[in-house]
Amino acid sequence: MAIGLVLGSASMALAQIDPYPRSLLQLGYDQSLSGQGPQSLYAYYYYNNPEFLRTNVALRLAVAPVYLDGEIGFRQLLSTHTDVGIGINGGGFGENYYEVRQGHYCKDESFDGHGGGASLHLYHLINPAHLIPLNVVVQGGAHYSTYSATDKTDDQFTLPENRVSTFARAGLRFAGQEPMLYADLAMEVSIWFERQWRLDDSTYGFAGDPRRVQSTTDLYWLCAGLSYAWTNTGNQFTFALTAGGSENADRFSAWRLGGVLPLAAELPLTLPGYYYQEISARRFVHLSAAYVAPLSADHRWQLRLGAASAYVDYLPGLEQPGHWHTGVGPSLSFTSRSEVWRVILRYGYGFNALRDGHDGAHSVGVLYQYNFEQRKHRNKTFK
Repeated sequence: MAIGLVLGSASMALAQIDPYPRSLLQLGYDQSLSGQGPQSLYAYYYYNNPEFLRTNVALRLAVAPVYLDGEIGFRQLLSTHTDVGIGINGGGFGENYYEVRQGHYCKDESFDGHGGGASLHLYHLINPAHLIPLNVVVQGGAHYSTYSATDKTDDQFTLPENRVSTFARAGLRFAGQEPMLYADLAMEVSIWFERQWRLDDSTYGFAGDPRRVQSTTDLYWLCAGLSYAWTNTGNQFTFALTAGGSENADRFSAWRLGGVLPLAAELPLTLPGYYYQEISARRFVHLSAAYVAPLSADHRWQLRLGAASAYVDYLPGLEQPGHWHTGVGPSLSFTSRSEVWRVILRYGYGFNALRDGHDGAHSVGVLYQYNFEQRKHRNKTFK
């Protein structure tokens, strides 16, 4: 399951301590109709209390059935414009690894991953007098990982050793995005660098095909995106560009692209019609765009037409013919009259997804969001 990655996206969604109360249930499922790929599923509850215990202390939690990600934030702890957060995460199945080569899901080389860790986060606002915030974000922490075989893992396949990893990340983020399903208004321009250290760099895999865990890996990426909705007409346009690279990447640190679930990773590098995390890359450029049109006068029914394309420099050993991957697909969404819940049905087609030696793959999926905070607000309004 993709639960752990979802929680990672929730924890990194903002470039500051979240100032708004939130109470959200998020569900997502994507099913391939062409071949059998990794299970693509998330289910978690997101909670944020900006005045937990004290007015300058915030609590954020993202809770899945077997995984927890949280942060206690202290606003203005170091200075008027500098916040500090202490993060903790851990549980089961958050670090599963899925081996996919040229469109084939290798179950005998895939395995489950579990673990947990803690981190320290620093958020500094550079332009306090401006409406749109520009933040410096610095993060660092340690994580323990352990691995176990599934019932499909080959008996001759040696699992990676349990290990401790550390990381340090720094970024500059202009604006940001809320941890919501397709927010009406969002904008972000950011640039990041991260270094990872692993205290164990032994090999794993089959005896005739050993794979090394790199002791250090550098990741760097930039993001630019805009989402804008015309509330009077119900139309919406979304565009995003993400480009990333790496040095000394391995299977655990490579960029993974594929699938259509928008909250399934910190960087949702979606490709409609593809398996979840089907493509492993050292470097990539990813473009996505969508247009939303209303199908009813009250805008509760909407049609979303989306497309995504990526140019990929593959991780060695996981190459595919050609460097471009493109997927398209429509989705039909319905929002309740109270705007408390929303459900979206999706279809995707991957033009360059390899299946049995041929290009082309289909997938279907469903997304659901329930906003408890909106329900509470509505109840207060109509009392």
